[in-house]
Amino acid sequence: MQQLSRELALRIALASRVLPGVDVQKLIGVLHSKVGSPLDDEKLKSVTVTNLKTGIGSHDGEEDGEDIGIGLENIKLAVRYLWGEEEGDEGLPEIQPYKDGDVPESIRVAIASNSGALLNGHFGSCIRFLVYQLSKSEIRLIDIRSTIEADSADDRNLFRVNLIKDCQVLFVQSIGGPAAAKVIRADIYPIKVPDVIEAAEQLREFQKVFDAPPPWMAKILGKTAEERKRFSYAEEDIKAEG
Repeated sequence: MQQLSRELALRIALASRVLPGVDVQKLIGVLHSKVGSPLDDEKLKSVTVTNLKTGIGSHDGEEDGEDIGIGLENIKLAVRYLWGEEEGDEGLPEIQPYKDGDVPESIRVAIASNSGALLNGHFGSCIRFLVYQLSKSEIRLIDIRSTIEADSADDRNLFRVNLIKDCQVLFVQSIGGPAAAKVIRADIYPIKVPDVIEAAEQLREFQKVFDAPPPWMAKILGKTAEERKRFSYAEEDIKAEG
């Protein structure tokens, strides 16, 4: 079996993440069949959307590749990653200037994402984290953090946790138990959102929590113990009324 260089392996790993149901080994098989062996930079840069669409389709028993359950945009994005364009996602939102104190009474939130400004990533395989500073009245994207180096780390989940260790909340499509334990130990509150949603839409919904934040969030916002107790009582009243 060919021993891939670290750079080529990372490019293939990135591409596989945006192709649901296509793991790295399956993708390598498709690439060998379409562009030949051994795989190198030149061969990966020769991959086309048609190569992937028909190759994955054949592997799934759909010879024409028309019904493989993978959107065309995902296939296009995978091709860009194979070409070595790590930032090949044309729909990335723009990072806004930020310095500490710019957004009073705010928390920092990480969004697991595979494309654009969507919340559509699993913790252990997302391509990047979108990092927002969030207050009751403001949503500000302050950073975009690639997870590409995680694949070469001894502990990939811990590497990802350290990428967002300055955040207090994490939104993901899914996260495994061991990974969630590491996230929680880093004082990050993980929240699962199974459906694909725009990051900004999810954050707007979450802004409602600022009106009566749970004790852990009130503490982050710098509320006194008395204020946190009051928030806790208000939360119980709301639950009782419901």
